[in-house]
Amino acid sequence: MSPSLFNFVDAKDKFTASARHALSGKSSKPLINIFNQIPGNETEKKTTLDQALRGVLGDLIVEQKPSCDDYLSLIYLSIDAVTEGICSATTPFVLLGDVLDCLPLDLCDKIFSFVEENVSTWKSNSFYTAGKNYLLRMCNDLLRRLSKSQNTVFCGRIQLFLARLFPLSEKSGLNLQSQFNLDNITVFNKNEQESTLGQKSTEEKEDGMEVEEGEMGEDDAPAPCSIPIDYNLYRKFWTLQDYFRNPVQCFDKFSWMTFLKYSDETLAVFKSFKLDDMQASKRKLEELRASGGEHVYFAKFLTSEKLMDLQLSDSNFRRHILLQYLILFQYLKGQVKFKSSSCVLNDDQTAWIEETTKLVYQLLREIPPDGDKFATMVEHILNTEENWNSWKNEGCPSFVKERTVDDKPKRPTRKRQAPEDFLGKGPDRKIFMGNDELTRLWNLNQDNMEACKSDSREFMPSLDEFFAEAIEQADPANMVEEEYKVVRNPNYGWRALRLLSRRSPHFFQPTNQKFKSLADYLDSMVSKLAKELPKDIPSEEIKTGEEDDDDNGDNLLKDSNDSPSIQSKLVTNQQMDDIAAKLGAQWKMLASHLEMKASELREIETDSEDVDMQAKLLLVSWQDREGTQATVENLVTALNSAGFSQIADSLSEA
Repeated sequence: MSPSLFNFVDAKDKFTASARHALSGKSSKPLINIFNQIPGNETEKKTTLDQALRGVLGDLIVEQKPSCDDYLSLIYLSIDAVTEGICSATTPFVLLGDVLDCLPLDLCDKIFSFVEENVSTWKSNSFYTAGKNYLLRMCNDLLRRLSKSQNTVFCGRIQLFLARLFPLSEKSGLNLQSQFNLDNITVFNKNEQESTLGQKSTEEKEDGMEVEEGEMGEDDAPAPCSIPIDYNLYRKFWTLQDYFRNPVQCFDKFSWMTFLKYSDETLAVFKSFKLDDMQASKRKLEELRASGGEHVYFAKFLTSEKLMDLQLSDSNFRRHILLQYLILFQYLKGQVKFKSSSCVLNDDQTAWIEETTKLVYQLLREIPPDGDKFATMVEHILNTEENWNSWKNEGCPSFVKERTVDDKPKRPTRKRQAPEDFLGKGPDRKIFMGNDELTRLWNLNQDNMEACKSDSREFMPSLDEFFAEAIEQADPANMVEEEYKVVRNPNYGWRALRLLSRRSPHFFQPTNQKFKSLADYLDSMVSKLAKELPKDIPSEEIKTGEEDDDDNGDNLLKDSNDSPSIQSKLVTNQQMDDIAAKLGAQWKMLASHLEMKASELREIETDSEDVDMQAKLLLVSWQDREGTQATVENLVTALNSAGFSQIADSLSEA
């Protein structure tokens, strides 16, 4: 059997009856019972209940009851229905809009008090998303009906309610593009012919008749101004309001000159006309005491010419004008996102603004009462305003930071070693590689790849530097015996082969010539290199035996007129073995005189534990570093300096 169709008319009648019953009993239970009894899906039933509640509200409005209690009870009933899930979330706001549209303003005031009291309900998750636009539209409709001059308090309550309802980051309540209220035009007399300033006769001035009868007493009359108040001052003073209304004019060259001229004259009047504390605030203080301290002010300036003297004598009026200057200067100097590219101050304008700002603060401090306190408070407020300007420039980000919720259940994890335990802490952290020697090598430099690329790691010499000594010893004029030539040194031969493989094309050229030893091969390579390498020594000309087709090799190099003296003998491998055996554990005493670094000494100690081998490694390291300067003479000098004179003597006699 198919389910019965939903009957909208029957369901609406039942919901209407139950709503009236619930309204009389001030309980939502009858609505809940009828909602569960009526067949159909929830969407259909919710829509029907919404229509039923609006119908009941329409009947109440038609009855024109003088009290708002029934309207508010029905709205409370709809809020409970939303909470119970039997009504749409927008229904309470629709009912509020209908009530405010149909009631007069005096009853709307009472209804809006209910709206203000339930602001926490409107901000809850169940209502905010669905009703914020309804509330905003409702408030705007109310503001259009209200008069800003007669219903000022009601308008202010609506603005405060919206400020409480919406977050600070709500874009609809922000002046994002920094637009100005250009409709706020200050009207004053711009016809000099109609001006009444300066028309008092000389006799009246002499008799002291400077005020109208009955307006002010002698004790309350303002002190005469040191600058005469004429129509020009009046016109220039009120013309400044147009610049305060639209500050963009200040970036125009001609408008800026006018603003500069009028401002200097106005501030000169304020500076020359000082206010006396007792005289300026005597009547005002009495009025404040009589009225219980309530402040009375007007939203618009009174621009009558007859009031100019009184306005210059009023402390609050001066503070209004000077504060307008500070707000204008803050906009001109500040970084506003939506400023045009042409709105930029030049150096002269910036300097004038800085000087005038100091003058304005000085004038604020001189205005009684509590001038210093007022100036300090204004400066603090304007500094705080800079933070709001920065917030707007950043796009008004939300102040609410939502916490990320991890829905996944946390697994019990095995406690692992913290990275600080093996990576170290701080800038001098040490990375442990599992072995003392690897750890030491790895931590020699923070960036090992960059350390390998540094110039200090370039150990490969050039061909002319490395083979210079071998070419020189190959010259018969130098009379170097075969056994003392560097090519006979196995260490030298091994390094020579590596260098030739990297930098000489002769190393890979095929040849039919057979060599009995490495020294013979190096002699042949030296003869080839002698022809190619540049002549570093001008007094010596080197020629190879191949040029003279001499196979003996005796005339490998031609004698020069200025042959150098016989070079000191290099330390041989056998000599280093003998010296290492004699030094033993005392090899460190010699290390400092050979100018060995501490890092090199640590490497020697790490490479071998045998003291004789450590001494041999010391001498080998010194020989590798010095190269051709690792002579017997230099080693003898170092041994004598270290106190090993006997070892030095035996080396010299060898």
